[in-house]
Amino acid sequence: MLLDARDIAILAALARDGRMTNAALADAVGLSASPCWERVRRLRDAGVIEGVHARIALRKLGAHVEVFVTVELADHTAAAFRGFEAAMARHDEVTGCWALGGGFDYLLHVVTRDIDSYQALIDAMLEARIGLARYFTYVVTKTVKHSAAPPFAALLGER
Repeated sequence: MLLDARDIAILAALARDGRMTNAALADAVGLSASPCWERVRRLRDAGVIEGVHARIALRKLGAHVEVFVTVELADHTAAAFRGFEAAMARHDEVTGCWALGGGFDYLLHVVTRDIDSYQALIDAMLEARIGLARYFTYVVTKTVKHSAAPPFAALLGER
């Protein structure tokens, strides 16, 4: 799908504020409401816009721990990768899972109530025999930057 400057402006505006009304979005990108809505619909239908989500301030909900985990699998077959990925989909605490090239097979983002809950999750994964050979835990101590908006200018070579 070819995107023009208005499409990129729409995506950038929605990445900053996914709750903005169509009228406000149209005004922000210099379109009238109807053509703006058609562009948004086209971007959604094409799968460019996958969804709109609220970013939750977990600290306001109470105690929690965020952990990044690098994972190595014992077996490197397609079946082993599929099995591990299916297992990750079953754990709500695993909020992100990325397959990696390089030294580790996967990077996980895990959110739990506390370290004991995290360790119970890892113990359950080990007991389930999902192919986890080694894992390394990195506890988040402070979020320095978290942006849902991709770097549009850099991706489009405008920098």
